[in-house]
Amino acid sequence: MRAHPLEIGPLDPPTCSAVRALADAAQSVDGAPPLSEQPLLRLGTDDEDITHVVARTAAGDVAGYAQIDRGGDGASAELVVHPDARRQGIGRALLRTAERDARLPSRSGEPGQRGSTLRVWAHGDLHGARDFAAQAGYAVVRELLFLGRRLADLSGAAAPTVPDGYRLRTFVPGADDEAWLAVNARAFAEHPEQGRMTLADLRARQAEPWFDPEGFFLIERDIGSGTERDVEHDGASDGADQHLAGFLWTKVPGGSSEGEIYVVGVDPDAQGAGLGKVLTAVGLAHLAGRGLDRAVLYVDGDNAAALRTYERAGFGRLAADVQYAPVDTGLIGP
Repeated sequence: MRAHPLEIGPLDPPTCSAVRALADAAQSVDGAPPLSEQPLLRLGTDDEDITHVVARTAAGDVAGYAQIDRGGDGASAELVVHPDARRQGIGRALLRTAERDARLPSRSGEPGQRGSTLRVWAHGDLHGARDFAAQAGYAVVRELLFLGRRLADLSGAAAPTVPDGYRLRTFVPGADDEAWLAVNARAFAEHPEQGRMTLADLRARQAEPWFDPEGFFLIERDIGSGTERDVEHDGASDGADQHLAGFLWTKVPGGSSEGEIYVVGVDPDAQGAGLGKVLTAVGLAHLAGRGLDRAVLYVDGDNAAALRTYERAGFGRLAADVQYAPVDTGLIGP
């Protein structure tokens, strides 16, 4: 199978569908999705900081795809090659194109964006990806752990409680968007992906079939509240002097027997109150109440505090995603 020259530019709807089919074909062989949620949501995006690269076979079928994002502090990429088109130089061509694209300035025009070092995600930490990275002169600079735990032991458990001074409710689309975005940005100010979430990103997720506001919890400061009390799902804020202190968002794809603790965030001003532990318990209780078999989540391998919280909640390691960077950049530790 021989590829045509690479196509660079926005994707039309048929090509978006073909890339999704390509990703499905790779996952069926590799056992891990080659593209994460964000690139898949951005397949139809025409943005100055996003570059789409497509490789085709002589017959015109999509044989490979790469997406480069220059909108953060550096440039990152994800790429996939069809299982039937591997070891033909397509992956290396996609990577070379991503490396050149990483040197372009971002829309922000910040001088530091010129000559950015490319980082490349590989999902599932597969041997083939490690070999490809090593041959290209890349090494691991970041690890994203995939954790899970069974939910059977939580069936019928007592409802979690929130500390005195806080109340819990579910997210109201449209009414809570801006407040959530502000706290998310504060909670993940140092996170290269989550901290960049925009209103458009939130809207894209709200449009997904899996989105369910009943599985999206907000914890607020409740001035003048009484003693600690059971969790109540009582809708939107009633206008009292309440401020968002943290949140937990769950994700349950249709037909799946497992649910994801999609993201947990606590405002820096509310750190130390044990809200992360409470929110995790809320999420687990919600997923168990839906009759699911397992809860899963992703967490950075160097986030010691979060790892302790999840280990105490019964989570164990299932797999890992890794991010690579060129060995000669100085990003690789001793």
